Amino acid sequence: MASRQMTTQEATPELEAAAERARSRRGFRIALPSFAYLVIFFVLPLLLVLVYSFASRSSTGLTLLEDWNLDSYGRLFTPLVGEIFLRSLVLALSTTAICLVVCYPFAYYIATRGPTLRNVLLVLVMIPFWSNFLVRTYAWSFILGSDGIASQISQAFGGEPVRLLFTNTAVLIGMVYGFMPFMVLPLYAAIERLDWSLVEAARDLYASGWTAFRKVTLPLSMPGVIAGSILVFIPALGAYVTPAILGGARTTLIGDYIVGQFLSARNWPFGSALSISIMFLMLIATLIYFRSGARNV
Repeated sequence: MASRQMTTQEATPELEAAAERARSRRGFRIALPSFAYLVIFFVLPLLLVLVYSFASRSSTGLTLLEDWNLDSYGRLFTPLVGEIFLRSLVLALSTTAICLVVCYPFAYYIATRGPTLRNVLLVLVMIPFWSNFLVRTYAWSFILGSDGIASQISQAFGGEPVRLLFTNTAVLIGMVYGFMPFMVLPLYAAIERLDWSLVEAARDLYASGWTAFRKVTLPLSMPGVIAGSILVFIPALGAYVTPAILGGARTTLIGDYIVGQFLSARNWPFGSALSISIMFLMLIATLIYFRSGARNV
C-alpha cells in the first residue's frame, strides 16, 4: 500500500504540461512525413516561383536572378492582362453558379433517397473520376464539333450545322461538366446531415415548402454550398486543359496565358508574377468567403 502511494504522482500543472508536450512531440513525429512532403513539393516550389517573380529578363530571354525588381508585377495592370483575367473570372463565376443551381436539387434528391438508391447515385456521380480528365475533355471536343452530336441533331431537324467548339460556350460546358462532382459531393454531405425535424417543425407552423427551404434547409446546408463553390471556383479560375482543348486560340484564359509565358514566351519572371498574383487573389477570396459564410450559417 505504501509503495503504491509512493509511485502515485499527484497531478500538478507541471506534470500536465509535460504530458501535453510529450503528446505534441509524438503527434509531430507522426505527422513529420506529411510535413516533409508539403515542404518539398509545395512550399519550396512556391518559394522558387516567388523568387523568380522578382527576377529580370535579359535581351536574349535569359532569366537574371541578380537584378531584382517589380517590373513583372507592373505588367499585371496592362489592358491585355485585365481583359484575360476578367474573361477568366466571368467564366469561373458562371461555372460555379451553374454547378450550384444544377447540383443542389440533385444533391437534395440523393440525400433524401433510401440507402440503396443513394449509394447507386453516389457511384454514378463518382464514375467520371474513374477516367482521365484529359480524355473526357477530348470527348467533348468531338461532341461539340461541326460533325458532333449537337450538330447532327440540329441537321436532323432541318437546322444548320452547329459548331460550338472553340467558343466560350464550349469552355463553359466543359468546365461545368468537369467540376460538377466537386459541387455535388459537399452539398450531399451537408444536406444528408440536416436535422429534418426542424423542417417538419417549420411546416407544422404553416410555413410553405419554399419558405421552409429558404428559412431552414438552405441556411443549414450553407457549409456545403460554400465548400462546393470554393472547390469549383478556384480550379475553374486557373483552368488550363479545358480552355486549351475546347476554346483554342480564340479563348485565352489566365491559365493558358501563364503557360504561354513559361513555355512559349520564355518569360519566367512575368509568368511567376502572374501565378503569385492569382494565388494571392484566390487566397483573399477564399478567406472572405469563409468569413461571410461563417456569419451566415
